[in-house]
Amino acid sequence: MSPRGDFTPGSSRKRGTALLLATAIVASIFATRLVDLQAVRGEALADAALTQRLRTLEIPAYRGSILDRSGQALAVTVEARDITADQTLIDDPAALAVELAPILEVPQDVLADRLSGDKRFMYVAKGVTPETWDEISALQLPGIFSQETARRIYPAGDLASHIVGFVNANGVGGAGIESSFDELLTGTAGQQTYERGPGGRVIPTQNQSSVAAVPGSDVQLTIDRDIQFVAQEAIDAVVRKSGASSATAVVMDVQTGEILAMATGPDFDPNRFTQALPEERRNRAITDIFEPGSTGKVITAAAVINEGAVDALTPIKVPGTLKRAGKRFNDYWKHGTLRLTMTGAFAKSSNIGMILAAEKMPKIELARYMERFGINQKTDLGLPGESAGLMLSRENWSGTTFPTMAFGQGYSATTVQMTNVFATIANGGVRVDPSIIEATIDPDGTVHEQPAAERDRVVSEDTARQVMAMMEAVVGEGGTAPQARIPGYRVAGKTGTAQFVDPDCRCYAGDVTASFIGVAPADAPRLAVGVFVHQPKRGRGGGELAAPVFKEITTHALQALQIPPSGKRAPRLSLTTG
Repeated sequence: MSPRGDFTPGSSRKRGTALLLATAIVASIFATRLVDLQAVRGEALADAALTQRLRTLEIPAYRGSILDRSGQALAVTVEARDITADQTLIDDPAALAVELAPILEVPQDVLADRLSGDKRFMYVAKGVTPETWDEISALQLPGIFSQETARRIYPAGDLASHIVGFVNANGVGGAGIESSFDELLTGTAGQQTYERGPGGRVIPTQNQSSVAAVPGSDVQLTIDRDIQFVAQEAIDAVVRKSGASSATAVVMDVQTGEILAMATGPDFDPNRFTQALPEERRNRAITDIFEPGSTGKVITAAAVINEGAVDALTPIKVPGTLKRAGKRFNDYWKHGTLRLTMTGAFAKSSNIGMILAAEKMPKIELARYMERFGINQKTDLGLPGESAGLMLSRENWSGTTFPTMAFGQGYSATTVQMTNVFATIANGGVRVDPSIIEATIDPDGTVHEQPAAERDRVVSEDTARQVMAMMEAVVGEGGTAPQARIPGYRVAGKTGTAQFVDPDCRCYAGDVTASFIGVAPADAPRLAVGVFVHQPKRGRGGGELAAPVFKEITTHALQALQIPPSGKRAPRLSLTTG
């Protein structure tokens, strides 16, 4: 008898058969799975694996430059790097943050947060210099990569910042030329596709491809960098000296309408635009409107002379006060009855004298001349935020609207508009639309010059000549602006001290806008320069505050442009009839 537990031949065969059957079943499962992976889903799985390895990066297009009239850069794009992280490859985010913090100048806790998680792609820092990336790359930190990008810089700092504008964190123009010409400057981004292996290394394969980026076009301005610098320094100085809320200056070529300088104070640095308040970034020379005051008397004088109602020597009897529509008008100084000429009323800036002169023509004509001089219409410089000014329609005039407008109040304009009025007189009565764009330049170097500015005759050449002579009297003996004189050059101009309208109450609250707009050389006009100082706390008159700034800016501009001194003496027009 066999011992207990011995296997019989029959049972051994059964166990072998079961083992073979089990093995066959397992082999069948593996075979089925292999067929599924290789034959059925093989291509899809391979594509999925490839998709995980493929990376497509945008190749940024270099933004076009912004240049001054001589080609000097005011805004350029330089090479930069965006630092990125694959969080799945980082074992100790806190340790990496300790090493990166002093290089990127970012707090450790902020970096640790950006490095922690399971994201395959995360921005750590944007727009760092290539030198900064080289320093990081040398550390060979796991999961830290970079991609090529570009950074906008403004090599001249705050120079012409209100004109140039800035580019925001998303790479979009946020103000000035950067905003209004954003599409032209931006260009077209490219793409690069490649396979990435473990650790982020590039795998050379046939799947690599790239589309080149197309750079943006350049924009060349009419601005002269050197004249702009002097204008900006002078404006900043008068703001500090007078305690003004703001000030603006514009330098214009009277023959072409080109703006050579446009300065606003206070200014800002577009490299650090986030540190500036919104009102500091506003280009007040085109956005802010104000009552021009006595500088507006140039329009009145040109209108009445052009209509044949008066000439430069027409006698005007000026009383101490003048009542119109129940309101009493006065001059800025107390006086009895004066016997002045039209030139005298203009040179001494008599409000009453200008009202009496304006009343010698139909009231509607004054409004028409204002519009022809460009008041209440945009100059279309191509800069964002430009105001058209403000002037009441004829049907909304009150009984005091006309006399008020005659001496430069009751309507509003911008610095550019008012400077263009004087440029029109200096250009023999022909208005040339102001411009600030010289040309655009394609990436291949093709230059597209801007079309010639439109020209429109506003007053006759004889009218312009008479008004120029009257404006010279303002700077001469007995005028209000002796501080605007420039040795060797004849200067013509007009002061203004207008009541400042408080936007909160829409009323006159006691502040003023002090101004002077002048032309030089008066005998062969080339430049019109307007200076406006708003709400000064120290000083008040245009002859006191604005005229010296005009002199400083214009003296430099005449020298920079090598404009020869005057060759003739100024005419002497009588200011009185006595």
